[in-house]
Amino acid sequence: MKDFDGLTALVTGGASGIGAATAALLTERGARVAVADLSSAADPRHLSVHCDVTIRTSVAAAVAATVDAFGGLDVVVNNAGIGAVGDVRANDDEEWRHLFDVNVVGMARVAAAVMEHLRRSEHAAIVLTSSVVATLGVPGRAAYAASKGAVQALTLAMAADHVRDGIRVNCVAPGTTNTPWVGRLLAAADDPGAASAALRARQPLGRLVHADEVARGIAYLASPLSGSTTGTILTVDGGISGLRLPT
Repeated sequence: MKDFDGLTALVTGGASGIGAATAALLTERGARVAVADLSSAADPRHLSVHCDVTIRTSVAAAVAATVDAFGGLDVVVNNAGIGAVGDVRANDDEEWRHLFDVNVVGMARVAAAVMEHLRRSEHAAIVLTSSVVATLGVPGRAAYAASKGAVQALTLAMAADHVRDGIRVNCVAPGTTNTPWVGRLLAAADDPGAASAALRARQPLGRLVHADEVARGIAYLASPLSGSTTGTILTVDGGISGLRLPT
């Protein structure tokens, strides 16, 4: 497929995990891709722009660099985010503030910075990355789940605000995905093997979600072929949010 042929995409948090898989897929499907991240993009096909989503001037500079390099902007994958573990007692006020600054306000900063450019595109789309923990009630994820619930609410609000501007806004909600962050969580567990088995066991498919599977969901939402899809939250979760299998 070359459904992104001639389009420009900006992927925040695109240097690893879901973001890197998405940047690679959009490139394969014809897009010119800029990766905005604190780390440099490993793929030489991508324009690598430094971006700290907690700093408005850094976001503005990353967007400007992308537009200067490619002449415009059509697709924004608002993917940069961080994690947190524990119940409401586990995270102090500073961690709560930082988590929301990255995961929620950071996405708003990026969206605000790209709006004037997306309005000029005939195929404008924004996709935000949330998580199924926003709606499932998974233990030990209080702050993280709250931030990802806010991402889903932000998605719907933005979709309503900008539909008349010709900008589609959607959200992907992955289940537990095999990413570097999950790998670090498992490595820090008392028994990494048991922790890994437990994560796989709670997934109806019996395995973790692959980053490239989430990337395909993002590409579907962002594609010009999905021109009637806006205000949608797409789960890519191995069945965990919808299936209840007998034990």
